[in-house]
Amino acid sequence: MRKIVCLVAVTCMFSMLFSTSVWSFGRKTTIKIGINAPMTGDIPKVGEGTKYAALLWLEDIEKAGGLEVGGKKYDVELVIEDNESKSESAVKANTKMITQDDVLVIVGPQSSKQAVPAGEVANKYKTTMISPWSTNPNTTLDRPFVFRGCFLDPFQGPVVANFISDEFGFSKAAVLYDVASDYPKGLAEVFKAAWEKKHGAGSIVAFESFTTKDTDFSSQLTKIVKSGAQVLFTPQYYNEVPLIVKQAQDLGWKGPIVGSDSWGSAETVELCGPPCYGQFFSSHYAAAGAKGFTKEFIDRYKKNYGYIPDDVAALTWDALRLAQQAIENSGKISGKIAKDREAVRNALAQIKNFSGITGNMTFTEEGDPIKCAVIVKINDKGEYEFYKSSCP
Repeated sequence: MRKIVCLVAVTCMFSMLFSTSVWSFGRKTTIKIGINAPMTGDIPKVGEGTKYAALLWLEDIEKAGGLEVGGKKYDVELVIEDNESKSESAVKANTKMITQDDVLVIVGPQSSKQAVPAGEVANKYKTTMISPWSTNPNTTLDRPFVFRGCFLDPFQGPVVANFISDEFGFSKAAVLYDVASDYPKGLAEVFKAAWEKKHGAGSIVAFESFTTKDTDFSSQLTKIVKSGAQVLFTPQYYNEVPLIVKQAQDLGWKGPIVGSDSWGSAETVELCGPPCYGQFFSSHYAAAGAKGFTKEFIDRYKKNYGYIPDDVAALTWDALRLAQQAIENSGKISGKIAKDREAVRNALAQIKNFSGITGNMTFTEEGDPIKCAVIVKINDKGEYEFYKSSCP
């Protein structure tokens, strides 16, 4: 009996020794990168773009024979978790990836509604998280382990307000936004403050809201049409924008409808069609007319997946390359997960003048990049065309 017990013990030891699990003594070390994305739920196209960009990045790493850190090359594994476009699911996904999967870095979540609470988890467990697309200030606020790859709403709001004022010469604006979602609510309020600072109190003549999953906006839009507003600003997602634009025009709205970076999905114009042609939105990059590394990424993505990547995919690519550079700059993989996570965080905070396909970035102490915004025009072919840029 004792021989059997000893044999089992020896077998277990050899099994552990040659296992490919991560971070354990004697085992082959694999660097795990977590992806927290909405593969299902309200905005699955955002999750799809996240996943596809991540797979392209992983393809490059594998072609290079792994990720080189301290003169050694390590295999990389993506751990992709679906946050279902829900805050609670994003929190669970981060907790699982950190405490069970031993990921070194997390990329995502994308939207602020998930990124803000998920960021709290990442910071609590001292694990670097990079949200490619979340523009709400609270995502990184007082969270040294949380970073982002995009500009913030306090920057984006004035950019849109200034663009509308300069481009059209308007002084009266209306806003329609989802009051139950962090991103549109926060940006609507920032835009309102920026507009009123420029045009005076009362220049926002209609400030209308709805709740997530609403599809009939006729009551709010009727008030907006009758308000005397010259422009409508709506910082909503691709599943809502087509409904809002079409319903507004059906109710007699004649003015421009301007959006934010949440319009950037290819699905926005596909679902909206001609009613969205000629409209503008602020974003992180414009696919039409892109050059250099940005064009290379667009062409490769389109060849692999059949359509032009949106800003989420482009920002995800940049976020993964930022994570890659931070890991490479960390010096070495010690095999002690807590130590390595801290080393990666410190290396990421020190990155200066990173050249991304969505622009150059240098991080502030809060983990936010200093970068430009782009004003995009939806042309008469339904393409997202660069119109002008606005920089800090």
